[in-house]
Amino acid sequence: MKIILLISLCFALNSCGFQLRGQAPLLFETLYISPSGHPLAIDLRHYIERGGSTVITSSAQDAEATVEIISAINSQLILSISGTGRVREFQLIYRVSYRLVDTKGLELKPLQEVLITRIMPFLDAQVIAKGEESQLLARDMRVDAVQQIVRQLSKIKPPTVVTP
Repeated sequence: MKIILLISLCFALNSCGFQLRGQAPLLFETLYISPSGHPLAIDLRHYIERGGSTVITSSAQDAEATVEIISAINSQLILSISGTGRVREFQLIYRVSYRLVDTKGLELKPLQEVLITRIMPFLDAQVIAKGEESQLLARDMRVDAVQQIVRQLSKIKPPTVVTP
């Protein structure tokens, strides 16, 4: 009975057009990511290489376009304080600014900002654990930023070359 129910559920999901959101393909054959050693750039390179046919080049001259990471900043704000003046919650913020330029330096996508936030409860008794949780949340926010950047880049068409 459970198998029949499972099979009918699969057919229902298939027939309604449901599918998991995958990575949208980039329309560029080659990209360069600058600065190449930045942790966000490394994650972006791995994500793009895993997901499609776009090749990440080792130099800007070999690429159709360059993703320039202008800044990637982690910060935190105190959201709430207890009656005794101790911090109860932090808001973790990851802000990324980037732009996309072609080989001539012309902007294909002007300066964009991606903002990711997470709320982290805080207890004085769990300082070490909260430090590790903060690092995990920072990594998670960086992955979310990479996914948002790739989704935005997937909507951009490469410049067309006109030959006389």
